[in-house]
Amino acid sequence: MAVKKKWPAVLLTAALSVGLLAGCGESGGGNAGPSGSGSAEAGSGASDDLKPITFTFYSEDPNPNWTNMQDEIGKVITEKTGVTLNAEFAVGDPVQKSALIASSGKYPDIISAKNSINKFVDAGAVIDLTELIDQHAPNIKKLFGDQMNRLRYSNDDPSIYVIPTYDGVGNTIFEAGGGFSLQHRVVKELGYPKIRTVQDFENAIKQYLAKHPTDENGNKNIGVSLNADDWHMYISVTNPAFFATGAPDDGEYYIDMNTYEATYHYLRPEEKEYFRWLNHMNAEGLLDPDSFVQKYDQYKAKIASGRVLGLIDQLWDYADGEKALKAEGKFEYTYGHYPVTLNENYKDTSFWPTGFLAGYGIAISKTNPDPVRTIKFLDYLASDEGQVLLNWGIKDKHYTVDANGKRSMIKEVNDRRVNDATNFQKETGIGNYNTIGPHYGDGVKDPSGNYYTLRFPEQLVEGYSDVEKEVLKAYGATTWKDLFPKESEFKVKPWGAAWNIPVPSDNELTVLDEKLKTITWKTIPKAVLAKPEEFDRVWDDYLQQLEKAGVHKAEELRTQLVKDRVKLWSE
Repeated sequence: MAVKKKWPAVLLTAALSVGLLAGCGESGGGNAGPSGSGSAEAGSGASDDLKPITFTFYSEDPNPNWTNMQDEIGKVITEKTGVTLNAEFAVGDPVQKSALIASSGKYPDIISAKNSINKFVDAGAVIDLTELIDQHAPNIKKLFGDQMNRLRYSNDDPSIYVIPTYDGVGNTIFEAGGGFSLQHRVVKELGYPKIRTVQDFENAIKQYLAKHPTDENGNKNIGVSLNADDWHMYISVTNPAFFATGAPDDGEYYIDMNTYEATYHYLRPEEKEYFRWLNHMNAEGLLDPDSFVQKYDQYKAKIASGRVLGLIDQLWDYADGEKALKAEGKFEYTYGHYPVTLNENYKDTSFWPTGFLAGYGIAISKTNPDPVRTIKFLDYLASDEGQVLLNWGIKDKHYTVDANGKRSMIKEVNDRRVNDATNFQKETGIGNYNTIGPHYGDGVKDPSGNYYTLRFPEQLVEGYSDVEKEVLKAYGATTWKDLFPKESEFKVKPWGAAWNIPVPSDNELTVLDEKLKTITWKTIPKAVLAKPEEFDRVWDDYLQQLEKAGVHKAEELRTQLVKDRVKLWSE
């Protein structure tokens, strides 16, 4: 592995000196957080230097609800820190966009490049944050606690280039947003049938379509629609193959729990049978014929029309379509989540624990004009005050605190948050900053005894419609997670998740993975859409193409990365 380029120590020292001068007069006082109990040792984390400064920010993830920090939360953040962000969100292929930026020599001040961070590290574009965190970020240090060792980049380079912002520290997942999804009207009409296998899922859709082939306007109802537009192919088409066959989410590879050996997951015989089932669904006319040609906006619009009975997707991927249904009060057309697998010999693995993932998050570029102000800005977001602001909003405007100190969302505000989510996020900013700063996970309580986030069982149930509660009750559940296998049924993966491990740019795996992806994305749709009697021939040809493209070499390289991660995190 090539030695990673770092920002020269002389430049780092100079930048720190400039930042310290800019931030002189810092009191380090113990300002009380929103709970009145104080936060980390440097108070709320807000910088005493509030002179306005704008940082450029780049993210691989889209944010259609971004308002240039002119939402209610954004204005408070700027008031507390003096910082505004001039943000750019990737459109099209985010990995290609990141590669272009990394090779350009002109870098945004703050970078959120997910797994593409290796390109910026190799280009010497981002700085080691270790000293900045140690000297200026008490809230970040407090937040990560004994997980700080997971922020190290690699065994060869222990620098901290990224502050994780995608995975919450201490997170407990309360919400089942994956699995196979069915509209509530379907299961209600059929008397709440068992939905456990792909055959159960298929039967429910087939029976409902037989009764209701069209909607009230005469438009054809759709059995299942898939989202195969660009990277969404992973989420809606290929990832479900391992979820439905008892394997956890490790991206494009299945990792043996004992040996850490990696297998390109499509080579698993059971996954072939999952795609055979999709082929069968297509032959039966139950699969949307547009599944592999429609664009993302068309997919969401189709969901918003209420005509799609079933989805195989993650809630966050189709949420905009469902939000439109909720805004119109069409709650029977929204979706429940079921732990569907190929057969009952498998368990849905949605809740297979990874431990704290680290990985994806925020980096500071070497051309950033003030790294100290930047780290203090991020430290404010990590403070108790910042966490409550980002998750709950503004006291007495979005939430109240009763005489016993219990924090509650104002009912009218919460109703809008759930049922008019897009407009609510644009106006309030709640949800706009979740991946910009480090944060505590769901289920973690602040010093006042309240949860930091809004995702905990009581709050989730409060946001359910009456229709959703009725369906859950019929299945003997309070939340959708109640229907799924629990975390305790699985062994924690010591490598976290294989998809979360950066691949060095000089590693041959980068080229091999791209070749394999090209073959897979071309052939999987071909296999699903083939005549059933041609499926095996198409699949056999697919396996031969993978062999020729070096799939086993890719498995060897991925295995080594997983073993290296286990070693890094165990030291």
